[in-house]
Amino acid sequence: MKGSLIILAFFVVGVFVGFKGIIPAELLKEEWNTYVLYALMLLVGVTIGYDRELLISLRKVNLSIVLVPLATIVGTLIGTFIISFFIRDWNAAESMAVGSGFGYYSLSSIFITQYKGVTLGTIALMSNLMRELMALLMAPLARKWFGPLAPISVAGATSMDTALPIITQYSGKQYVLVAIIHGILIDLSVPFLVTFFCYL
Repeated sequence: MKGSLIILAFFVVGVFVGFKGIIPAELLKEEWNTYVLYALMLLVGVTIGYDRELLISLRKVNLSIVLVPLATIVGTLIGTFIISFFIRDWNAAESMAVGSGFGYYSLSSIFITQYKGVTLGTIALMSNLMRELMALLMAPLARKWFGPLAPISVAGATSMDTALPIITQYSGKQYVLVAIIHGILIDLSVPFLVTFFCYL
């Protein structure tokens, strides 16, 4: 929760700085987005590769665990596809690109800004921040109404990091491994799905 609020605060400060023209336009060239994206992808890979326990956990995975992230992906894409019919400014593919962030706001918003422009990139940032905040705030109700896997699915990519403590609290320790595997697989899907829908 604290991390999400910090990110949101940086975003608001960035909007203010951009509006006031404090940073010279020469420093805001599009190439910087690409370099930041490369660095972010490198750090994601290093983080996953460096954590030996996560890699060991992956070897113990039962195939049925893969159904949880698969259900999250399919459910999110169906939901964003349906919502796209009520949004005039964006088509179904663009709406599904935003949904394909699965709460991974930093990576998905950079990709979408790069391919579709600042406006949709900002929508992706806010949408995925909201997903994470909802995962943190709605976990008790999700668990009560839909079962122990619901908080994991709602959390999307954040099920292995920021949302993991709340998932552990409401779903139980026996679902920690499921949440971690879910987060890893969702994380890995984000760049591929976002890019795919951006190019449609």
